[in-house]
Amino acid sequence: MTDTFIAAENISKKVQVASGELTILDDLSIEIAKGSSAAIVGQSGSGKTTLLSILAGLDTATSGKVWFADTDLSVLDEDGRASFRKKYVGFVFQTFQLLSSLSALENVILPAELRGDDDAEARAAECLKRVGLGERMNHYPAKLSGGEQQRVALARAFVTNPKVLFADEPTGNLDTRTGQTIIDLMFELHGDFATTLVLVTHDANLAACCDRTHELELGRIVS
Repeated sequence: MTDTFIAAENISKKVQVASGELTILDDLSIEIAKGSSAAIVGQSGSGKTTLLSILAGLDTATSGKVWFADTDLSVLDEDGRASFRKKYVGFVFQTFQLLSSLSALENVILPAELRGDDDAEARAAECLKRVGLGERMNHYPAKLSGGEQQRVALARAFVTNPKVLFADEPTGNLDTRTGQTIIDLMFELHGDFATTLVLVTHDANLAACCDRTHELELGRIVS
């Protein structure tokens, strides 16, 4: 594929457990096109989150290579992968992962400040307005609903204008109606920011929104 932006080549992930060696991913290959949206689905224990973590550079494979544009993540050390994520990647998690001691605005500012952006506060405020929280910037997570917290998480993910957004069960802690609102907003931002979107989900409605779905079973892609 000439437009491939993320590619995993024959990656395996094995860990030692009490009973011996456990294979989480088994000689798996996957390609994701630039600007596309891809859903990774499968039963619990199929290796979805592990695959997402390896594609994002949060974890490393036991064997195989992961290419992100022209960068081979497999040869980067932990600091190198962290630097790469800071520059190119945004994340949204099921549990929101907002810092309770920071306001919504401060949570969104944080990744832009860590990257050294001069206009971090202005960009953060604009992103919060973009997700409909312009009037709640100074609220702390405990004062926000689950849907509002996930909106903050979306603003935080997009404030650095990432090349790729990785989302792990972004609607998993939300009711159906709120989850659909988050889905619509996430795909709207995905289009506006021209990101590549890679997500793990059990939500059939969310997976159906993606350009392509990759189904995992026992660490291998089956469809």
